[in-house]
Amino acid sequence: MEDTVLFRKQYVISADDPLTFGEASSDIKKTLKQLGVPPDVIRRAAVSMYEAEINTIIHGGGGEGEVFIYAGRVKIVFRDQGPGIPDIEKAMQPGFSTASEKAREMGFGAGLGLPNIKKNSDEFTIESEPGKGTTVTIIVRL
Repeated sequence: MEDTVLFRKQYVISADDPLTFGEASSDIKKTLKQLGVPPDVIRRAAVSMYEAEINTIIHGGGGEGEVFIYAGRVKIVFRDQGPGIPDIEKAMQPGFSTASEKAREMGFGAGLGLPNIKKNSDEFTIESEPGKGTTVTIIVRL
């Protein structure tokens, strides 16, 4: 039986305005605080979501994010229509990055995003097809 969704929010993730980078993860962090979620869970969810959000921007050219809060977990999903990830195993290696020079100049692209998501989530999946985009699903248990 599927859990009841207690909260759901969608985000349009734009790659055009660096001043908005991280807004979705900041918004969810505030929501989780208001719901009385323990600080360590908030931190793990916010870090995971931020990393996925930034990857959606710098690698996927923008996309969409969606957050579901259930009684026992937070589910975070990001989708983009970017170039996809040709080698997910390689992309998971700390320090590996395909970020553009522009992204690196803005302080992104250190190759730690996917490893940080894995480290801070309880479940983490990547579905990607070169030329068609990527979907990242993150579960953080409450």
